[in-house]
Amino acid sequence: MNTNTAVVEHTFEPVYDSSSRLLILGTFPSVKSRENGFYYGHPQNRFWKVISQITQEDLPDTIEKKKALLLRQGIAIWDVIHSCRITGSSDSSIRDVVANDIGGLLKNTSITHIFGNGDKACRLYEKYCQEQTGKPIIRLPSTSPANAAFSLARLIECWGRILEEE
Repeated sequence: MNTNTAVVEHTFEPVYDSSSRLLILGTFPSVKSRENGFYYGHPQNRFWKVISQITQEDLPDTIEKKKALLLRQGIAIWDVIHSCRITGSSDSSIRDVVANDIGGLLKNTSITHIFGNGDKACRLYEKYCQEQTGKPIIRLPSTSPANAAFSLARLIECWGRILEEE
């Protein structure tokens, strides 16, 4: 076993309010996101660029502006995993998963559609959460810099469908 593997707990809350209609789920915060204390904190992750483009809003540059953009647009974000054993930021190294209470979150919102930021988020949701929620997840290509096969323009095109699902 890799000695750099550690059990890590998710340290920030989901972003949502009672009028949230769409939920975007990631797997677990990267090392950079955990250092920054908010979702998609790696400077090369394209999540915030994609969201600002598909919503036609300015690119947010603070945590407060990121939260406000999401809430204005009826978008909630969270991660499937509450805690796990992980090496660095590698999704492929994730073990010993404890899932977040996605079903509990759904009870406090108007969420009708759930989207996964990448295949791993979808597979984890299907394994640990879907039975509880009874809702399917819609796969979107990962905004991670590791997903070099997708240009920013292609991500924007694929992700634009989330606003069509309402």
